[in-house]
Amino acid sequence: MASSSLPSISLPVNVFELNNILSLVLTLTITSILLANGAMAMAIPTTLDGPFKPVTIPLDESFRGNAIDLPDTDPRVQRTVEGFEPEQISVSLSSAHDSVWISWITGEFQIGNNLKPLDPKSVVSVVRYGTRRSQLNRKATGRSLVYSQLYPFLGLQNYTSGIIHHVRLTGLKPDTLYHYQCGDPSIPAMSGTYCFRTMPDSSSTSYPSRIAIVGDVGLTYNTTSTVSHMISNRPDLILLVGDVTYANLYLTNGTGSDCYACSFANSPIHETYQPRWDYWGRYMQPVLSKVPIMVVEGNHEYEEQAENRTFVAYTSRFAFPSKESGSLSKFYYSFNAGGIHFLMLAAYVSFDKSGDQYKWLEEDLANVEREVTPWLVATWHAPWYSTYKAHYREAECMRVAMEDLLYKYGVDVVFNGHVHAYERSNRVYNYTLDPCGPVHITVGDGGNREKMAVPHADEPGNCPEPSTTPDKILGGGKFCGFNFTSGPASGKFCWDRQPDYSAFRESSFGHGILEVKNETHALWTWHRNQDFYEAAGDQIYIVRQPDLCPVQPETYRLNKPKPQKAKRR
Repeated sequence: MASSSLPSISLPVNVFELNNILSLVLTLTITSILLANGAMAMAIPTTLDGPFKPVTIPLDESFRGNAIDLPDTDPRVQRTVEGFEPEQISVSLSSAHDSVWISWITGEFQIGNNLKPLDPKSVVSVVRYGTRRSQLNRKATGRSLVYSQLYPFLGLQNYTSGIIHHVRLTGLKPDTLYHYQCGDPSIPAMSGTYCFRTMPDSSSTSYPSRIAIVGDVGLTYNTTSTVSHMISNRPDLILLVGDVTYANLYLTNGTGSDCYACSFANSPIHETYQPRWDYWGRYMQPVLSKVPIMVVEGNHEYEEQAENRTFVAYTSRFAFPSKESGSLSKFYYSFNAGGIHFLMLAAYVSFDKSGDQYKWLEEDLANVEREVTPWLVATWHAPWYSTYKAHYREAECMRVAMEDLLYKYGVDVVFNGHVHAYERSNRVYNYTLDPCGPVHITVGDGGNREKMAVPHADEPGNCPEPSTTPDKILGGGKFCGFNFTSGPASGKFCWDRQPDYSAFRESSFGHGILEVKNETHALWTWHRNQDFYEAAGDQIYIVRQPDLCPVQPETYRLNKPKPQKAKRR
């Protein structure tokens, strides 16, 4: 691991003839200039130094963390409001800096039998906001809903939520601090005053300072360590790459397990204990009421219920800028944060080329203005490039369908979860090292109660049987993971050593921070839970090379003829 200490500095001999004070002042001045101009990169590797030889950090047997869920008696997950006062308050972004969503819940959830859902129309959804805490002179109203998790079997308890509110604030200034209150002023039942900062305006010179990336979070004591580390890094935005609460590791009576299939094999339907969603929302409110969060769905959000309904809690509790970004679904959307265009893709709905998601993605990519948003970042839950035995090549059908499109339009970085470990790839395309391919980073190590992923598919005896790799939800169980036809693993389903495209991997809990410095350089840092807050488990500058990898996209405009398709040089 490269050191992050200051680089050595050569100074003229005559400088040292000055007195001690002047020498100290000069040294500090030079150090400040170096820091301001990114000279710290001298001590941190960049993707231009790659491709790197594969590195595996041995498992630290002494560290597993406390993978036990917080109990419902923990004060951090208990309800602390009364009546219809707002709780579980969170902020999420719209498609551009001038708009955000404020979400919250009023009223108590119910679990049991013979439930009577609350009336969403009984409480108004209002947000008062402004740039001064003492003058919340702007007002926005929104929509509200209640959802239920219902089971058509005796012995299983049903659930109905409190009233969930989503209000969109518009006409906001870029990179500006806003204060707000939410609730129903007529009851009255308003929240305290919170604040958030809008994203910078979209341009090649403006970026959020720090973006936290985390996946497979859950609500364990490991989670609390992850969140504590994340807060210490003062993120401006949080990306959660799927698997939020792990409520589906519980029966409806509140009994939990690390392995649902092992403990509840006789359940007539895969139950889920919905109060875990409320516990998670309460625990995260101190963070999410101030820092926007953007989410994609994971397999643990599937949560089937009566009438084959799925993903109901996920699609009800979060606000998504789907309509603003031209998407017809809450499962996939896009947004800008400064000079970054984010693609939030869905692994658990159709991704075939004939489907709505692919068509939307193609049009969204074609309309990205790289002069305005030079960085293109994509995220979904299940990784395409993971070398762990767990979920190995599980998302191969999605890769086959979409990888060419992402490569054509020059996606720079891909973030995934699902695998409960950390891994960073070299730049890769179609399993081959490629200087124009994206860097794939798996951060499914947020702290959930399931086991950490440790075995690697390339180790003796660990290569899974190909027919066992498809997931029944992801792609409907379709099989695409055939043996490799070229390269060192030709004729095999797994490599017999750590693949060349895998640059760094380690089984440990943590989170990552992305800091885009300018239109070509972004610093990626992975923080392990067991380290000091300022320590880095992995760190690299991701460097874009638009001259080497030019993109000449087709441009779509609604109600306008489509021009001839341009080829990528």
